[in-house]
Amino acid sequence: MNLNLTGKHAVVCGSTQGIGKASALELAALGASVTLMARNEEKLKQTLKELPVSGSQKHGYLVADFSDTENVKQVIARHVQSNKVHVLVNNTGGPPGGLAIDAKEEEFIRAFTAHLICNQLLVQAVAPGMKAEKYGRIINIISTSVKIPLKGLGVSNTIRGAVANWAKTLSVELAPFGITVNNVLPGATLTSRLEAIVQLKAEKTGKSFEEVMNEMVKEIPASRIGDAHEVAAAVAFLATPAAAYINGINVPVDGGRTGSL
Repeated sequence: MNLNLTGKHAVVCGSTQGIGKASALELAALGASVTLMARNEEKLKQTLKELPVSGSQKHGYLVADFSDTENVKQVIARHVQSNKVHVLVNNTGGPPGGLAIDAKEEEFIRAFTAHLICNQLLVQAVAPGMKAEKYGRIINIISTSVKIPLKGLGVSNTIRGAVANWAKTLSVELAPFGITVNNVLPGATLTSRLEAIVQLKAEKTGKSFEEVMNEMVKEIPASRIGDAHEVAAAVAFLATPAAAYINGINVPVDGGRTGSL
């Protein structure tokens, strides 16, 4: 099985913490040169130091604010002028919790901008280089909510579904050029995002953080919360030559929690 990413260049968004950071580490471990992308430069510098380096690997970072589409467009445009990107990992922090019916117009606009629009801008920038190289892996880290909406995450459920359908459309359009587009769907994974969701539910229900977490674990056949590196392993595999014929799919990494095929 060819899992070697030596000579390949990956851009990983939201890569200073959680699943994004774990994905960057896994891709670097497989030999890819990794460019981190996030808005906090200090955290980017720290994460950059943690990436494994061997042979001709050259890692770097890009500072970009995904609430500002022009900023994202300019940053990635400069980068692709001198770098061909073989792997793009789209990963953006989820919107705050709450019911869809109560969400303000601005909440939907912010979410669509940071997720769908920025994803589109990044793909438009890197696709020409992928076509020229006849190798491209676009991997979107979304959520199992694209299969079954999650209670209390109205805006998130909506935008995740939009991204999944956008990705499926792109997978058909780009397949003739050796480019695959797939989605990784994390279930309950130990990240700051999960902790915030659990804390919000605890406050609303009057339960303790531990009680809410235990209730969540009971819904998972694997009887535990996932680790970010377990999700990153799926991301890394989809980036490799071995995954060349896997295209346009949603891959749940959730310990069996999602109650659908």
